[in-house]
Amino acid sequence: MDTAQELVEAAQELAARTGKLKFGPPVAYVYRPLEYAWRAHEAYLRRHGGGEKRIVFLGMNPGPFGMAQTGVPFGEVKAVRDWVGVTAPIDQPAKTHPKRPILGFSCKRSEVSGKRLWGLFAQRFGTAENFFKDHFVLNYCPLLFLSETGSNLTPDKFKGEAVDALFAACDTHLRRVVADLRAEWVVGVGAFAAERARQALLGHGVAIARIPHPSPANPQANKDWPGAATKAMIKQGVWS
Repeated sequence: MDTAQELVEAAQELAARTGKLKFGPPVAYVYRPLEYAWRAHEAYLRRHGGGEKRIVFLGMNPGPFGMAQTGVPFGEVKAVRDWVGVTAPIDQPAKTHPKRPILGFSCKRSEVSGKRLWGLFAQRFGTAENFFKDHFVLNYCPLLFLSETGSNLTPDKFKGEAVDALFAACDTHLRRVVADLRAEWVVGVGAFAAERARQALLGHGVAIARIPHPSPANPQANKDWPGAATKAMIKQGVWS
């Protein structure tokens, strides 16, 4: 079996394991892009998931204007369509917040985190094909969480049995993907992703690194984030 097919099956298993989980307050809405945006996510895996990857970049979970719209991690529309080279029809979640509609590739809002991350890769590697020869980008958690007011909730902010089950499924998926890709490094994009990678991959012979999160909510990210991320990669020995 080729690695792209292995990644597709791993994502299907993750979608199945997380698809029935119920979350209490403060979570009021759960978007599951591995279901309603599956065609785009599968296209991403099949286009860029073939072969071994030395480095896997790991994000936290979908953003409302990124993967929630396009099905691709850090999925800023223009970056996914024009650089990553993926586009597909996007269906609708079972329940949507009126302030957070799913418009798919027609979404006009830009996800800054995705724009910065894919922009760095485009600047350093030129083409997506060059980048994906040795790298892959993944999210730890496949779900987007919204409050009653429509504000974005991240999975580091709430607890409970459903979260424990979610993390168990995400840990299993991460271990499987890293094994399928024969990855040597997992680079957490931000503190949460790096810590989850450390816990999930303890004893699995994979090195863990970390770069600052590119979100505007991170003050560090608004002062030459590409330079800071590149410096962190080189300092930790991931890039030369």
